[in-house]
Amino acid sequence: GLDCDNGSEFINAHLQRYCQLHHIEFTRARPYCKEDNAHIEQKNWTHVRRLVGWERYDTIQAVTALNSLYAEELSVMMNLFQPSAKLKKKVLVGSRLRRYYDPPQTPLARLLAHRGSQRFEKLLKLKTSLNPFQLSHTITRKIAHILALANSRVWPRIPGNASFAHSRSTKNTQNRPPYHFPTSTFWFHFK
Repeated sequence: GLDCDNGSEFINAHLQRYCQLHHIEFTRARPYCKEDNAHIEQKNWTHVRRLVGWERYDTIQAVTALNSLYAEELSVMMNLFQPSAKLKKKVLVGSRLRRYYDPPQTPLARLLAHRGSQRFEKLLKLKTSLNPFQLSHTITRKIAHILALANSRVWPRIPGNASFAHSRSTKNTQNRPPYHFPTSTFWFHFK
């Protein structure tokens, strides 16, 4: 099934037709209730906004660059090298809620713990063949290229301040330093 929010990028005839054609159950969240999709909202921040910001990417070159980043290097980095802590349980102690987490693991490690089979050998070989620091450098370079392709919105003019609109529209892309993927947050395990 597919569950999404009420944005027009999801609620449209094209997606409805696609879901009907492929027999996918299509549901939507309640309006104005972000907590319904808390995990998705978190991933929107960590995997989208933190990397490429809030700019508009509406050219073929920008879409191609974004698809390349997410399909290749970023998915490999997030699934093979980026550990995350999974919430184990919540305990109410007095008036405080105490959270207990499993030890941080990569999605690959969690997957291997639940199902050990030969098809995962390919992923393990891929992980050992990659250098995470080189991968991080490639991601940083691709993000800088994507930021250069951003289509900044033209801000409305304010009477009496003609330069304000130009400074707002160019501020986000021209003066922004290239994004550096935070390798310091990765936990690498070497043998």
